[in-house]
Amino acid sequence: MKLSVPPLIFLALCSTAIHGCDSGPKLVQVSGIVLIDGKPLPLGFVQVAPADYRAASAKINPDGTFTLTTNEPNDGCVKGTHPVAIIALEPLGPSAQKWHAPKKYNSTETSGLTITVDKPTKDLKIEITWSGGKPFLDKFEKE
Repeated sequence: MKLSVPPLIFLALCSTAIHGCDSGPKLVQVSGIVLIDGKPLPLGFVQVAPADYRAASAKINPDGTFTLTTNEPNDGCVKGTHPVAIIALEPLGPSAQKWHAPKKYNSTETSGLTITVDKPTKDLKIEITWSGGKPFLDKFEKE
């Protein structure tokens, strides 16, 4: 009996054999809390952007806690010092959204936030502030 393997499957198997299961740099588990003016931020996302690897991200839980994911759920982040963004907006339908943190934190370029990951941690604290502001609505005009 002759065994036939379709060409695409053969190429995929060869690629796996040659390259192995290269998953990139070693990741370390990172969990923590986001505080805004000393209180837990109740919603949003944390994004950590290493320069030489894919970003890690996490949903912020109602108690402000998060656990970073890069490739697999809760696998963490690469070691190093990385810029951070906190995206904390709540969609309120097609014409409005509520910001639960200042817009400047929405981007790693403007947030001014960094974290240093040098070992696994369960108590990373990211602190942000309204600087006298408060949550606000953005309303969009309908076209």
